[in-house]
Amino acid sequence: MTDFSDLLSRFPQQTILVVGDIMLDHFVIGSVERISPEAPVPVVRFARDEYRLGGAANVGANLRALGAEVEIVGLTGRDTDGDRLRQALETIGISTSGLVTDPGRRTTRKTRIVTSRNQQVARIDYEEDAEVRDEVARDLIAQIERLSAGATAILVSDYLKGVVSREVTAAAIAAASRHGIPVTVDPKVSHTSYYSGATVVTPNHHEAEAITHRRARTDAEAAACAAKLCELTGCQSVLITRGEHGMWLHTPDGDTTLPAEAREVSDVTGAGDTVIATLSLALAAGAPLPDAARLANRAAGIVVGKFGPATVTRGELLK
Repeated sequence: MTDFSDLLSRFPQQTILVVGDIMLDHFVIGSVERISPEAPVPVVRFARDEYRLGGAANVGANLRALGAEVEIVGLTGRDTDGDRLRQALETIGISTSGLVTDPGRRTTRKTRIVTSRNQQVARIDYEEDAEVRDEVARDLIAQIERLSAGATAILVSDYLKGVVSREVTAAAIAAASRHGIPVTVDPKVSHTSYYSGATVVTPNHHEAEAITHRRARTDAEAAACAAKLCELTGCQSVLITRGEHGMWLHTPDGDTTLPAEAREVSDVTGAGDTVIATLSLALAAGAPLPDAARLANRAAGIVVGKFGPATVTRGELLK
C-alpha cells in the first residue's frame, strides 16, 4: 500500500498539462421572498456576483490547490469573459501562455441564479460548441507539442465545448506516449472513439451506461460495464464514479471497488474535476492506479461537501 503522506509530498514536483474546455462559472446570488405576478417563477432579489473557474479551468484550480504546477491548453474568445478567465488563472499561478484566442467565438460562461441557501433557480449558458478546426486546431496542437515536454502527466477535460476534437485529443495522447507519461481523460459520450490509447478514462455511471448500453448499478453490473467500456474506448483502464455507490476501477490486473466517502453532500458540481485532478496528479507522482483511485475517491468525498466548483488541499487529504 502506498504511503499517502509521502505521495502527497511529491505533488509539488509534478507539472500537469491540462487540455480541454475552459469556462467561467458566474453565480448571481440573492434571496427569494415571493413569486412573480408576471409568471409562476421566483423573484430573486440580487445580493452579489461570484465568478469561479469552471470546466478544465476548475481542473487546473484543483491541481494547484493540491500543490502541482499546471500548464493549460484551451480556448477563449476575444471578450471580457476571456480576460476575466485569464486573470483568474494567473491569480492562482497557472500560466495562460497555452491559451488560444479565437475572435470568432465567445468564451464559455455558465451563469447560475442561486439563492442565499445555495438553491439553484436557473442557469444560462453562453457558449459556442462547434469543434475547433483548421488554424485554431493547429494552434492548440502546437501548444500541446510545446508544453508536453515539461509535463509529468497530461489530462484531457472534455466538456463538449469544442476544444476536445478528435485531432486535438490524438495529439495529446500521442504526446503522452512520446514522453512516457500517463494521459487521463474525463470523457463525454459522443466522443467515445476519440480516447483510444489513454491511460485511464473517468466517466460517471450515467456516461458509462450511455456508452456501453449496460447498467452499472450493482457491483457485478459495474464490473461488466467497465470491461465493455475499456473495449469500446481502447483505453488501458476505466474508473467509473458511481455517486453514493463510490467508484469502480477496472484495470488489466483486475478490478477494485471503492465505497463512497462523502459524509454530507452539499453540491456535486465539479466533483468530477476533483476526481480526475487528484487521480492524474497521484499517477504523475508515481502511485499505482488503485492507490491513485483511492486518493481521488477521498478527495471527492471532501469536495461534494462544498458549494459550487471547489477544490481540495493536501492538508484536507492528510487530515
